[in-house]
Amino acid sequence: MDLTRYWATIAVLGIGTFLLRLSFIQAMDRCKPPPVVNRLLRFIPAAILPAIVSPALFLKGSQLHLSWGNARLMAAALATIIAWRYKNMFLTIVAGMITLWVLEAAGLG
Repeated sequence: MDLTRYWATIAVLGIGTFLLRLSFIQAMDRCKPPPVVNRLLRFIPAAILPAIVSPALFLKGSQLHLSWGNARLMAAALATIIAWRYKNMFLTIVAGMITLWVLEAAGLG
């Protein structure tokens, strides 16, 4: 594939993605969804985040890795407890990352 065709493909795909997203934004502007739909849409980020994070926590390669040697799982467990107890996002992130770094430095990565 020559360079011109490569950049043309990227441009066409970018414009297509933009137009697809714009169509939904324009449609939402013209017709107002019922309040129940708006309430349900608020839960989408909370539903997607576990789907993105879970494979990194529970899998090592393609194998399920549930053990005390799983540093990511242990750091996530501690971060979950801190989030539940203190309800402070910054503290949760800092404690989780420090725990992960310490456990990986100790050889549990």
